[in-house]
Amino acid sequence: MPVLSPFVQPPIAKHVPHVWQRPGGPVDDPWAWLRDRDDPDTVAYLQAENAWSDEWFSAHRDLVETLFEEIRSRVQETDMAVPVRRGDWWYVTRTEAGSSYPIHCCGRSRELASEHVMLDENVEAGGHEFFAIDAFDVDPQHTLLAWSSDVDGSERYTMRFRDLTLEGAGADLPDEITDTTWGGTAWSADGRTFFYVTPDDQMRPYRVWRHRLGTPQRHDVMVFQEDDERFYVSVSLSRSDEWVVIDTASKTSAEVWLVPAAQPERDARLVRPRTADLEYALEHWGDRWVVLTNLDALDFRVCTAPIDEPDRWTELVPHEPGRRITSVEAFADHLVLHEWSDAQPRLRVLFRDGTERVLHVSDDPHDVELESNPEWLATTVRYVTQSLAVPAALYEEDVRTGERRLLKQTPVPNFDPAQYVAQRLWATAADGTRVPVDIVHRVGLEPDGSAPLVVDGYGSYEMSEPPWFSVVRPSLLDRGVVWALVHPRGGGELGRTWYLQGKLEHKRNTFTDTIACIEHLVHEGWASAGKVAIRGGSAGGLLVGACVTMRPDLFRAAVAEVPFVDVVSTMSDPTLPLTVTEWEEWGDPRAEPMAGYMLSYSPYDQTVAMDYPAIYITAGLNDPRVSYHEPAKWIARLRAVRTNDATLMMRCEMGAGHRGPSGRYEVWRDEARVVAFLLAELI
Repeated sequence: MPVLSPFVQPPIAKHVPHVWQRPGGPVDDPWAWLRDRDDPDTVAYLQAENAWSDEWFSAHRDLVETLFEEIRSRVQETDMAVPVRRGDWWYVTRTEAGSSYPIHCCGRSRELASEHVMLDENVEAGGHEFFAIDAFDVDPQHTLLAWSSDVDGSERYTMRFRDLTLEGAGADLPDEITDTTWGGTAWSADGRTFFYVTPDDQMRPYRVWRHRLGTPQRHDVMVFQEDDERFYVSVSLSRSDEWVVIDTASKTSAEVWLVPAAQPERDARLVRPRTADLEYALEHWGDRWVVLTNLDALDFRVCTAPIDEPDRWTELVPHEPGRRITSVEAFADHLVLHEWSDAQPRLRVLFRDGTERVLHVSDDPHDVELESNPEWLATTVRYVTQSLAVPAALYEEDVRTGERRLLKQTPVPNFDPAQYVAQRLWATAADGTRVPVDIVHRVGLEPDGSAPLVVDGYGSYEMSEPPWFSVVRPSLLDRGVVWALVHPRGGGELGRTWYLQGKLEHKRNTFTDTIACIEHLVHEGWASAGKVAIRGGSAGGLLVGACVTMRPDLFRAAVAEVPFVDVVSTMSDPTLPLTVTEWEEWGDPRAEPMAGYMLSYSPYDQTVAMDYPAIYITAGLNDPRVSYHEPAKWIARLRAVRTNDATLMMRCEMGAGHRGPSGRYEVWRDEARVVAFLLAELI
């Protein structure tokens, strides 16, 4: 085994007296000082944690490098996506070996789609430790590209406008809009007016602005402002290019406003005032509106409405319990519905005459998602499907005849899907609920109770986690590891009820479901009882933390990426980013009964003196979603109170945010570190 240097020691965070006043009484928190990123001791502590993790990874350098090269070997580094047509132009993204970021191109034909470079992210990323694109929106005339970038992971973007004409030679216009956020964009019909979103001090997208090209940002007009801190705002352009749609939504209700794209200076028109527990969204369908709503429909139904009376809804697709309709995409002559049924995603096409057909992909657990389909008059639909053992494939299907054409099978060198097998199993929770779990392993691996197991999960926000392919995963599978994806309550895999049973006062079900899945896999022989690891990020990091503090005996190792672990303290502070908007998901712990209930599973608060598994934690100093201090406080407490000496380390990205490092090579190296940690602890 590699030996760590005796000269580098794990850092011990200082204790500074601090008391939180909570409904259940005062609570000591000697690491609350880490919330102050301007305190020199905070940065020094994070750097010390990084030095300690660097020491561990340096001792495992050969394994990390081997894994990095394995991951890289499964990627065709010089590659090109399938061109997408929009109007008279074709658009495509390509990558080049040695370059970290994609290159975006366009051309007048499919064959010439890569002829003109619109934006080379490698050029724009030059000199920046971190680089991420958010907006990427071509105007209706195909002469301008609105694009925004973030260079520190804070998710505060700068918007620019690139001239795509030959005369412009790819130069950016003088127009520059600062401090935008991820709430979407929309062009007016004439391509001279642009709509965008800005955040408030808590990083909540809350204002929609109208910018006239050629004018300074200070002259921009605010079109909409959302004062209710529970609501997020977004803006988009309908596929028909006729309507600018402003959506504002909380976790439990929504409201839509409309602006004609041909009359961008018109005041936004309200569709239907917000009502508690009423969610709805609109799509323009030529001579009518299509409405996706939960009105009298727990798992949602689809309605239509006249153009001039968008609030007069008539049912088109009735509610079916357990079939959760998640989105509706409108085309000139048909709709495409994305839905979850029996813990499996699927696409359904609905025609104007009322007939419909399901796009059958596979009977095995898989993912299917719509690909880019910008053409309003399209008679085909593009979608991507993949599974735990099969790489992503892009198909184009005639919506009426069902004739299907494979446009691209993602090339994965040094990988043979025939060597792996995936299957769905069902565990039984303590209350008798059946919980799905998908596993994948090498062909020939027998359930004899000897295999190491790595479990991944999320289970929050009604986000359904379909089986997906990863070029990283074979590095585990080829070493005899079984990999599992759990689908606990709190996600949306089995309909809205599945979500409701895993939030607020039912949140503990998310964690106990996951534990039940792991115990089932051990019982059935798919895992060794002493070789189980769990991994998750953000709310999935909470899943990791909660499971580890509830059942530390069940795990050999855990990876908690940007974990939401200081649940009670964070959700008690409305000045922190996004806290108020999250109360409808987690609850407000400033009063009972949620104070005591949230405390019962909060990993930071439940970390007490006992043996814990090996744990690797990540954080981002500029993270606006899960503040760096949550993982930092957690590792400080773990190191202070645990009763064993298993591996414990944290890596904080000092120039990045919630999504970790940017650039594909850095992402692969980051994954190599995670896998190296798992293998070192499990095998």
